[in-house]
Amino acid sequence: MSNTKFLWGAALSANQCEGSYDVNGRGLSIIDKLPTGENRFKVMSNPVKYINEEFPHYPSRHGIEFYKHYKEDIKLLAEMGINSLRISMSWTRIFPTGKEDKPNEEGLKFYDDLINELLKYNIEPIVTMSHFDTPFYIAENFNGWADKGTIDSFYKYAETILHHFNGRIKYWIPFNEINMILHLPYVGGGIIDTKGDLKEKIKYQSAHNQLVANAMVCKLAHEINKENLMGCMLAAGNYYPQTCKPEDNLLAINKNRETYLFIDVQARGYYPSYAKKKIESLNLDITEEEIELLKNTVDFISFSYYNSKVCSSDNVDGAELTAGNIFKSIKNPYLKASEWGWQIDPVGLRVTMNDLYDRYQKPLLIAENGLGAKDELVDGRIHDEYRIEYLKHHLENMKLAIEDGVDLIGYMPWSALDLISASTGQISKRYGFIYVDLDDNGEGTYKRYIKDSYFWYRDYIKNNK
Repeated sequence: MSNTKFLWGAALSANQCEGSYDVNGRGLSIIDKLPTGENRFKVMSNPVKYINEEFPHYPSRHGIEFYKHYKEDIKLLAEMGINSLRISMSWTRIFPTGKEDKPNEEGLKFYDDLINELLKYNIEPIVTMSHFDTPFYIAENFNGWADKGTIDSFYKYAETILHHFNGRIKYWIPFNEINMILHLPYVGGGIIDTKGDLKEKIKYQSAHNQLVANAMVCKLAHEINKENLMGCMLAAGNYYPQTCKPEDNLLAINKNRETYLFIDVQARGYYPSYAKKKIESLNLDITEEEIELLKNTVDFISFSYYNSKVCSSDNVDGAELTAGNIFKSIKNPYLKASEWGWQIDPVGLRVTMNDLYDRYQKPLLIAENGLGAKDELVDGRIHDEYRIEYLKHHLENMKLAIEDGVDLIGYMPWSALDLISASTGQISKRYGFIYVDLDDNGEGTYKRYIKDSYFWYRDYIKNNK
């Protein structure tokens, strides 16, 4: 932890915080079509039926208006002591439909101003190119990443920002939580229609298309500037077998492989043997040229960690389930849970870090880790000792993983400020160090208030430089 280059930061995403969805030429993103509350998952999971239904509130369209408040927000974050910030760029702010020949200059100007503001405070930007924000035009007209033409559209966008920000941005992540495309294809890849019997084929073809795009962008980034560091990003958290029954253990191995498939390709440069049979059975459109391109691998592995999961080989009908980062799981009786039912497993972070590093031997970056909770604003203060407790235990296990020999380059807790929850569309499910005065209906002053966890994290960074 004494390494002066360690990235102490926090994380945000454009689709959850920026707002100003129709300002200065920005186009509609897939997330702009998702409502809040109980309708959100209905639309995410069955977009072919519900995506054009009208709903009263689309929370990501206004987010927390980071687009308008970024200067004051970055100043507050700089005063918290971070030396890095994970952000994402909105693809549709730069290419409104994803199919334009030339970028939207107003979009590039906003990110010029944002990056320059970060650099003014010596905050290293860590940029995700696509954080669940495929252009809706591509989703609606080409079924998102199911179409191979989306590879070229994304490459043009990536090429534009890699050249435009060359020398100002060192850390790049092409796709957020790339494994999400198998679980929520609309969110992960703008896929509206999975066409019934072809569902598995479409999901895996889309995943392959993203992996090819990722490899192409890695190759390009290294050609543009040898200082560029390219990362991949997965929604992590190991599956534990429910019992020591051999079948439970085998199932846990296979469940974890489903998560690691993407990173195996991005970090090693080829499809692992366990995946080849699946790919062949689906008769995917994969060319020899694409297989060759996959050899362009990433430099570091980034991941989100919120919870571990439990699986059983037995029929689990009637078993008590717990919520999680999209992935439901059998309840672990040894763990407590958040107000939203996500089980809290700090030791699981250490397990995940060791597992990832043993598997890939590449530097790790914790790109997301945090607690969603209901915070109460009292006399301008938020006493979120529960969040401090959560972070403290996870950081303890992070340190232990480093002592185990894991090479970790940074920690980006989720999130820098309160923002729109990806899973529920609520802002009342708060993650930030900074409170934003806004409710689930989009009403509020947008005023920022510092939480107790802000001061705690500031002191923690100061004492662990």
